[in-house]
Amino acid sequence: MKLAILSRAPRAYSTQRLRAAAQQRGHDVKVLNTLRFAIDLSGELPDLQYRGRQLSDYDAILPRIGASITYFGTAVVRQFEQMDVYTPNTANGISNARDKLRANQILSRHNIGMPATAFVRNRADVRPAIEQVGGAPVVIKLLEGTQGIGVILAPEVKVAEAIIETLHSTNQNVLIQRFVAESRGRDIRALVVGDRVVAAMRRTARGDEFRSNVHRGGSVEPVELSAEFREAAVRSAQIMGLRVAGVDMLEGADGPLVMEVNSSPGLQGIEAATQLDVAGAIIDHIAGQVAFPEIDVRQRLSVSTGYGVAELVMHGNGDLVGKTLGEAGLWERDITVLTLHRGTAVIPNPRKGVQLEAGDRMLCFGKLEEMRSMIPERRRRRARVRKLPAEPIPAEE
Repeated sequence: MKLAILSRAPRAYSTQRLRAAAQQRGHDVKVLNTLRFAIDLSGELPDLQYRGRQLSDYDAILPRIGASITYFGTAVVRQFEQMDVYTPNTANGISNARDKLRANQILSRHNIGMPATAFVRNRADVRPAIEQVGGAPVVIKLLEGTQGIGVILAPEVKVAEAIIETLHSTNQNVLIQRFVAESRGRDIRALVVGDRVVAAMRRTARGDEFRSNVHRGGSVEPVELSAEFREAAVRSAQIMGLRVAGVDMLEGADGPLVMEVNSSPGLQGIEAATQLDVAGAIIDHIAGQVAFPEIDVRQRLSVSTGYGVAELVMHGNGDLVGKTLGEAGLWERDITVLTLHRGTAVIPNPRKGVQLEAGDRMLCFGKLEEMRSMIPERRRRRARVRKLPAEPIPAEE
């Protein structure tokens, strides 16, 4: 396998470990500075240049995109995707994970447990938002903070209001999040590779510090995760579009609470804590997947006129509830069911004998006109006819 590691820090521990693990397995690996790429859109096919020359062929890339170059870095990754080069983390996945608000919005759609969170911009909405997440103390987070930077614990409502007002005045967007007291300054970092957790550690904050990040002086220890925590970590990474990710979770009273999904997780802390070859597991996963590059399904399936991808939801009073997929007659209507989502479970390529239940969500590809006809029209409240105002046409000032 010929692998390119996209990184601006060739001497960083994570980059060196990934390079060494690839070389130990006999792969041809190079570390390429992400900022030295030029996206070439002048030819018949998408291409890339590196340091002014046409890039040679690669089987796979491993993006290590820093927060400061997210836009350009994801553009480079997206170009590799268009060139059918395998990447474990897609450009969309990296962008989704980098924006904490977007990540929370996506995860909340899929029943992932998270601390109660609110996002507001108007000063008048700050206090109601704090009350909505459970009141003070609250955690205030910058949307693109990393390594614990931009995470503030506000002990009182007035303090939280002052902090948020100050940050808003500098055009910073922040999240307001419930402080999970039962976590007691501890969290769990699970390293997800493919469809499994390959290593996990518990991080504990030092002294009065509530942030448990290693960069903040927190201590680490290996931890054996329960099935519930492993499932939450893997599902969160996959939902975000990441096959290599660090998933940070709090140990809530009712189970795991996902705080963040990191698309470029550091390896030094977790390898030191667990003594496991995490870098090697990442390289092995990539080597096993190079023949299956990630593709934008919606982009590829929407190129035919009249065809596209849509999600059909089975409402409780729907005509198809109780019927099997075969009885629903979807295939006869030129509609193919790609996946069926039922609660937190996903049934890929469901068979015709699967019986539909209320709340099921089907991801389908087929004729858009046929799929639109299956969506019941929303019942709209009839507008009441109001009385004519005393001054039908206001006088001009």
